[in-house]
Amino acid sequence: MNKIRIMTAVSLAALAFAAPAAAQSEADFYKGKNISLVIGFGPGGTYDFFGRLVARHMGKHIPGNPTIVAQNMPGAGSLRAANWLYAAAPKDGTAMATLSQSMVVEEATGNKAVSFKSLELNWIGRVTSNTEVHVLLGKSKGATIEGAKTAEVPVASTGPGSPSEAYPKLLNALIGTKFKIVRGYPGSTDGLLAMEKGEVDGALTSWNTMKRRFSKQLETKSMVLLVQYTLQRSPELKHVPAIIELAQNPADRELLAFAASSAEIGRSIVAPPGLPAARVKTLRDAFDATMKDPELLAEIKKGNLDFDPASGDRLAQIVAGTLKASPQVIARYQKILAAD
Repeated sequence: MNKIRIMTAVSLAALAFAAPAAAQSEADFYKGKNISLVIGFGPGGTYDFFGRLVARHMGKHIPGNPTIVAQNMPGAGSLRAANWLYAAAPKDGTAMATLSQSMVVEEATGNKAVSFKSLELNWIGRVTSNTEVHVLLGKSKGATIEGAKTAEVPVASTGPGSPSEAYPKLLNALIGTKFKIVRGYPGSTDGLLAMEKGEVDGALTSWNTMKRRFSKQLETKSMVLLVQYTLQRSPELKHVPAIIELAQNPADRELLAFAASSAEIGRSIVAPPGLPAARVKTLRDAFDATMKDPELLAEIKKGNLDFDPASGDRLAQIVAGTLKASPQVIARYQKILAAD
């Protein structure tokens, strides 16, 4: 009996110290370290903005209070950064990224530039879902859907792996628009600048960017919104059609809904595969706490920003759902995007 009591006491003592020791080990690991938060686009757009917002605030919610350093890695609509995160980034919790919301669609449809598996990545959390819009110069002949069907309309693209190229191709194929895709722009901000310079008539960006930086142009109608790439109209954009409203039959509607599902990924934070489970939990817990941080919330309010957070678990469910698209939808999507 005494032996049993001694063993029980030892076991209870071990349990008492186990949790603090585990917590301490996370703090010990992160103390004095830097975490790289790679942004898959150039400076100025909402990927850059939200990535840097998280970098400013999340470190204080991670045990050991590491410094998070945001850095841009543009290329191929963020697929360069996604491939790096999957294959080359350190798998110890010192690397994260914010990537194109369409990356899962790109994988599902067999984009040859994709070298990652979205379900193997560790989804940390989403700052906000996203409403992407196509912006046209008000003086452009393509400033209306019907106008875009009759005149060739040059629009900026950030690369074959980006919505800025996929959506114009879909609209050209399904409703007869005549968008001319002009590649070579590292990010959405570059496309908007190209519009202002007269290089192109249109560009794709987020509604967040438009209302923060181009509200005067929208008021004067020197810039207009042609379409929003969402499953339903945003309450703030009741006058702008959602892409699935342009479908002419159920098959087209299913295809456009698949493409627009990426809006649910929005502006998210992702970590590499292969992280220890405890490290993933640490990062997810820290992200969730960051979304409640008064200083971050003050920045959101001051900037009049969209804010629609979601957990890493919820994101993983969204990813799995997108990857379950039917072979027929995927084959049709691939065919349209492969066309020049």
